Formats: sequence, structure tokens, C-alpha cells
Amino acid sequence: MSGQELSLIHQAFDSNYIAPLGPMVDAFEREFAAYTGIPYCLALSSGTAAMHLAMRELGVGPGDEVLASSLTFMGSVSSAIHLGASAAFIDSDVSTWNMDPDLLADELDACDKRGKLPKAVIPTDIYGQCADLERIRAVCQPYGIPIIVDAAESTGAFYEDHRRWATDDEPGILDCGLGATGPATMRHAGYGGKACISSFNGNKIITTSGGGMLASHDEEFIAHARKLSQQAREPMPFYQHNEVGYNYRLSNVLAAIGRGQLQVLTSRVEAKRWIFDSYRELLGDLPGLEFMPEAEYGCGNRWLTVVLIDPQQFGATNEEVRLGLEAENIESRPVWKPMHLQPVFRGARVRGGQVSEHLFSHGLCLPSGTAMTESDIERVAQVIRSCCRPALVSRFSQELVGRW
Repeated sequence: MSGQELSLIHQAFDSNYIAPLGPMVDAFEREFAAYTGIPYCLALSSGTAAMHLAMRELGVGPGDEVLASSLTFMGSVSSAIHLGASAAFIDSDVSTWNMDPDLLADELDACDKRGKLPKAVIPTDIYGQCADLERIRAVCQPYGIPIIVDAAESTGAFYEDHRRWATDDEPGILDCGLGATGPATMRHAGYGGKACISSFNGNKIITTSGGGMLASHDEEFIAHARKLSQQAREPMPFYQHNEVGYNYRLSNVLAAIGRGQLQVLTSRVEAKRWIFDSYRELLGDLPGLEFMPEAEYGCGNRWLTVVLIDPQQFGATNEEVRLGLEAENIESRPVWKPMHLQPVFRGARVRGGQVSEHLFSHGLCLPSGTAMTESDIERVAQVIRSCCRPALVSRFSQELVGRW
């Protein structure tokens, strides 16, 4: 916690607004819009709720298809299934681990030739690094396909946008000078998509314990989503419903927590990046261990520090390292299992797939909480170093080689 939350929670209680509306919700939406530069924001009960409303607003329904990153969390695409649509998947780019714009272009060309374009494209900002939204927009624009940016993991991350289609003094835009001709324009994650999905779940870089935000440059889009989030009640003195809505609004109390968290978002990003740099300094010399790259076009929030482990060079698999950490009461996790490998999407179309499969089979997410101290990081690094046996090949690796 930042230390500001409790004071804001007291204000929420003093105002007697405990329901999913009130001054804290309104203020949280305004402040998030100011930080991101995305002008219209709707605070909701979860990032998944935000994704559901975004798809509903775009008319996703039975018979439709969406294209999504394969390397993602289920919440990116489950709403499409709830709405009766189907999902197809795009593999990752080796250099960023995000949706590969070239593969997306190939898939959209194939869809166009089949005479059925997707209803939306959903790139995920994986592990706090923005997808190359500038290129993805350029690919989608000729077809008129809207983009829903899954920025659940990337609050506080920025990407470079050379198109400069908004004013340079707009809130939430940083001049980072990343080598472009003239000063580079940095946009917050999700800026420029038809919709941006943010999550404030308990594991995110800032949290409301549970919550999310739907943001857009389209005022009408957010206005109607707001109506749907409140059971689609018509503006009448009695309850009348011309369409079916949802109970998706964020509590005023939780919004107070979000406001306190938002005040320290910049320092949280700095802490996450320090954790990543510390791990890299302590482990960067190990053979067969590679850190997640940072895209040249952006500045990620380093939500999680993620490494790839080559068992032939390192002398142990990512699973053996995970178990080694677990034996010392240290939690780590594999990289997201690609959606096209999930049983629930068996038979779904995928463009590529080898990159995300490799990331899953070799990747490991290390402890990355912003409360970690230097000694915590050193303890994790020491266990990982103890697993490194470059002169040996583990029994598991030998068996794997034998199967190949």
C-alpha cells in the first residue's frame, strides 16, 4: 500500500458512499484518464468485465471471430466465447514476445480472401511490455478492424508512436527522445486503440484488490458501456430496461484504494525495473539463461521479471529451477501457456505458434513484488545459481533429447 489508501477509504465512509458509485469512482476515472491520456474511462469490477463490455460494444456475437495473442491469459478471450463468438490466435514476435504484426498481416490477408474478417483484434501487452500498437494499427486500418488492447499487465508502460495524431501537450504523454527524428512521442499502454483494458487485480502493479478500467477515445462508446455496466437501466423514475446489461461497476471504497495506488504508480514502475536490473546483474553471466527483451519502441513496467532457460547450456530445465526455488519456499511460475495449446481451444486456428510454445517450455517468471528487498533478490538469485550445472545435462534433459 502507498500509505494514502486508508485516508481515502475514510473519506469514502464519511461520505456514506459504499455502493458502486460515488465521488471516489468519479475521481478515480478522472485521474486515470489524466495519467494515461485516454480521455474517457469507466471503472469496473474487473479487467474481464472491461473486456466483456468492449466486445459487447463492438457487436461481437454468434458467428463472429476475434484474433488474439496466443501468449496471454484466458481473460483476454473468454468474453468472446461468452458472447457466442470464436477465437483464432496470433503467435509472438521473438524480439518483444508480443503479437507479431507480420503474422497478423498474413492472417488478415487470408481472412480477407476467405471473405470473413475478424470482428476485433486483441493484442496483449505481455508482462508489462506494450505491443507494437503503431504497426498493429497500420495492419488493421485498411480493413477497418477495431483493436481492443489488453493492457491488463501494462499500466504505467509506454510505447513510441511516430504518427503523433494527438497534441504533444496532452496529459499522459512523455517526451522520452528514443532516437526518432525530432522528439519521440510516448503514449501510455492502450492509447490509440478503440478500447483499452486495464486490470487492478491483486497481483497487478497497482491494485484495488479487484477491479478494472475500460478506456477509449470514443465518448459514446464509454457512455453506452457505462449504461450496460449498471444493468442498462433507462433514465426513467421507474426501472425500465430496453436491453440487457450487467452489474459491473466498481465499488466506491475500492476506487478509493485505486486512487491511493495511482499516486505511487511511477515509483512502482521504477521499483519493478530496479528488480529486473538487479536480477540481470546477479544472473546475467549464467550460460543458457536469457532475460525477456525490451522493445526498442517502448518502456515497459517490468511487471514480472521473466527468464528463458536453455537446459542444454544451463544444465537444468525451467521446471527443475522452479522446483529448486519451491524447495526454498520461493514461488515462481511458468510463462503463460499459449491459448492455442489450451484444451478448451483445441482445434482453434493459429498463425505461427512456435515462438509462444518455446517461451512456454523454457520460460520462468521470477518473484517480482515491489516489496522485495536487495537481500530477497539475492536469495532468489543464489538458488537459481545453485541450479546451474553447465557441465552436466539433467536426466530430464537427456530423456527429452532422446525423444527428439
